[in-house]
Amino acid sequence: MPKFYTTDFDEMETLFNTEIDKNLNQSEFEVLLQEFKTDYNQTHFVRNKEFKEAADKIDGPLRQIFVELLERSCTAEFYGFLLYKELGRRLKKTNPVVAEIFSLMSRDEARHAGFLNKGLSDFNLALGLGFLTKARKYTFFKPKFIFYVTYLSEKIGYWRYITIYRHLKENPEYQCYPIFKYFENWCQDENRHGDFFSALLKAQHQFLNDWKAKLWSRFFCLSVYVTMYLNDCQRTAFYEGIGLDTKEFDMHVIIETNRTTARIFPAVLDVENPEFKRRLDKMVEINEQLIAAGESDDIHLVKDLKRIPLIAALASELLATFLMRPIESGSVDFAEFEAQLVY
Repeated sequence: MPKFYTTDFDEMETLFNTEIDKNLNQSEFEVLLQEFKTDYNQTHFVRNKEFKEAADKIDGPLRQIFVELLERSCTAEFYGFLLYKELGRRLKKTNPVVAEIFSLMSRDEARHAGFLNKGLSDFNLALGLGFLTKARKYTFFKPKFIFYVTYLSEKIGYWRYITIYRHLKENPEYQCYPIFKYFENWCQDENRHGDFFSALLKAQHQFLNDWKAKLWSRFFCLSVYVTMYLNDCQRTAFYEGIGLDTKEFDMHVIIETNRTTARIFPAVLDVENPEFKRRLDKMVEINEQLIAAGESDDIHLVKDLKRIPLIAALASELLATFLMRPIESGSVDFAEFEAQLVY
């Protein structure tokens, strides 16, 4: 399931305290705040009878995969809501502008989570969001790591949604569930969130302008791209069900996300090098063997012995991919918003 991230809220307050940092550039935050206040999607997430009718026609393995997709997506959006809500609360005194943006982003995430949870009701299921609040397990990241990973998550979400939307618009025979019709506007929420995290990074040049920043940028690119690729390759039935080739779709999303990310991160992976995809596919093979070993009828000791060399092989591939020659990139000086560049 998706992870719930938490962070050092005291450090976050210090980073964006306008009393401590008199030179903190607030101008882009103020413009972004107006964007969020406009709330372009206020009336967008309105359901109709198509949802239940379409869900009743989805059966077999594809139905289970749809349920899993909705559950994972709903959980991820809800966890985003919790993190952004807390950041909005904690920053209210030190930086009201940034705090309000976080609060408005939590509004968006709550709206998305509620919409997805209603989608589960079409399949006669529902997630107990109150239970998730109590049962969540925390993954702690320092603020700069939250910026890197959340920027990537929001931008990769944009490219996933817009790619699926455009594909289904051109191939309506695969439009098996109406939630995809909402993706064009929905992905703009993801994009605005990514723009905000880009602004947060630009306001803290120390996270972008040294050798450590380059290493962390590459590390988080690798982590996010590999996680998506391995997860999606376990769910090829879903992508085939909507007329997409899983690996082609993922590589398109990775390439576009990487090009967008190169505008802000000081270094990115060379994902358009054919070696990058060859290594991803090798990781898929190893991961499939790991899953098979875990699902075998062997005793735990035998399972563990089988998995040790596979884990070592996977780690070796990850390291080799990380050590590929990177692309030097990034700029902390932007004349226009990224949103205008990628729409």
